Amino acid sequence: MTTPDTQRPRPGSDILRTALRRNVGAMAWGTVLMGLYQAGETAFPIALGLIVEHTLQHRSPGALGLSIAALAVIITTVSLSWRFGMRVLQKANTTEAHRWRVRVAACGLQPVARDVDLKSGEVLTIATEDADQTADIIEVVPLLISSLVAVLVAAVALGVADIRLGLLVIVGTVGILSILSVMSRRIGSSTREQQARVARAGAKVADLITGLRPLHGFGGNHAAFLSYRKVSTDAKHQAVTVAKVNGVYAGTALALNAVLAAAVTLTAGRLAFDGQITIGELVMAVGLAQFIMEPLKLFSEMPKYVMMARASAERMALVLTAPPVTNPGPERPAPGAGLDIDCVRYGALRELKFQVTAGEFVAIAAYQPRAAADLASILAVNTPPQAYEGVVRIGGREIADLSIEAVRAYMLVNPYDGEIFAGTLRTNIDPSGTSRTVPEAVEASMLTDVVALHRAGLDHAVRDRGANLSGGQRQRLSLARALAADSDILVLHDPTTAVDAVTEQLVARNIAELRRGRTTVVLTSSPALLDAADRVLVLDDGAVVAEDTHRNLLATDEGYCLAVAR
Repeated sequence: MTTPDTQRPRPGSDILRTALRRNVGAMAWGTVLMGLYQAGETAFPIALGLIVEHTLQHRSPGALGLSIAALAVIITTVSLSWRFGMRVLQKANTTEAHRWRVRVAACGLQPVARDVDLKSGEVLTIATEDADQTADIIEVVPLLISSLVAVLVAAVALGVADIRLGLLVIVGTVGILSILSVMSRRIGSSTREQQARVARAGAKVADLITGLRPLHGFGGNHAAFLSYRKVSTDAKHQAVTVAKVNGVYAGTALALNAVLAAAVTLTAGRLAFDGQITIGELVMAVGLAQFIMEPLKLFSEMPKYVMMARASAERMALVLTAPPVTNPGPERPAPGAGLDIDCVRYGALRELKFQVTAGEFVAIAAYQPRAAADLASILAVNTPPQAYEGVVRIGGREIADLSIEAVRAYMLVNPYDGEIFAGTLRTNIDPSGTSRTVPEAVEASMLTDVVALHRAGLDHAVRDRGANLSGGQRQRLSLARALAADSDILVLHDPTTAVDAVTEQLVARNIAELRRGRTTVVLTSSPALLDAADRVLVLDDGAVVAEDTHRNLLATDEGYCLAVAR
């Protein structure tokens, strides 16, 4: 299976080009409008100079009124062009940021995991902050062009008055940008490191929130806090470094712009004193010298924003260009078949071999919990087929030849630590809203007492990670979700470890009844579930060492009796 993101690499520069190409129309309109704004701003001191010149020569009230009307037109143009230009650019910026957020999120939610060395908290930072900073390139380019327009108009106007003034503006602008472009590289490298450290701090927070309950349980809160504090302090120190670099950059830009404005003003003053330019041209030159500080400031800041956008795009490329951990095939399992594990070697598994026929309820008692976890990982395709020896067949076809969508549709592996999401009981049991067996799943998982306990029933609100539910309630809710999926093959990993013995007996009997005629595999040491199964496979040292019914094994296998009897 291929996806649009895996067909060709998408480095950071390619991401920026894609963003620019997708927004050519909006950027063109924004550039025109912002160019009008900058041209209007530039025209204001030029118009003032012409008014002074004209008034001194003609002293006509009519000419003065016409000049005031011209200034009103310029001011109106400046106001409207800024308003609509920024509206167009910010809309395009926001839309493009949304597109990249969705793209990064889609990569994380694809059935095939990506081979990227990033934690969920880091991916979250990339999908938010880095997506926003990458989209800023949509505003940067039009503002850069419009600022260049303003500087060029000012240079031409000053050059008309005296060629030396125009050349001074052009040479000074080139010099300023040359100096600042060198400094912006330091900003880019510092920003990349800051973003990486902030992302690591976010990942640490996500990890701590996930493990908050066990941390409270064994009193690890303080150690966890110190761990996060260290990561956050590293991010703070790097942020301070970036702030210092940005401060030096901004201060240098402001100083250089001020020097250029002062040089233009002093040069114009000397030329006027020598009679080489008129008083009106002097007024224009002084006004333009003050005005060009703003577009020069904006123009000089653009390299910094370009480097920040590039750094963010390169971080997004870490996710978007990461290859899938496996390349599944296009086939689908044959309907009505079972599960076949053939000589699998991986982790704690050693030459594991067994078959589960269609419609059979098989329990697997693993003496080593690691072996059960490794088997569950293989069946869930969290471990790619090329990572282990042997073959896993579903419906008579090798799992490596099946599409991930087909595997997910045919076989469901419910982990022992299934996540609970913010929403309601109903949306946790049936996220897609398409299951027809929700009532049966609720009853089979013994979740009926939780539903009856609340007036809203299945619409009772559930907090993030099931914070308002007990451990047993969360586990039964996860089990209800697995049963409601009604898949052809259902694999359950320790589904009743947090419920009491009486409830466990009822759940085991209900699972066997609800799943009658459908293939079910349970990785468990629960006597109730082992007894409800058609047969039990005993795993020791990663291989099947015994196979029989639970009661026969209790009577004949002392090691099994010691391992599972409670």
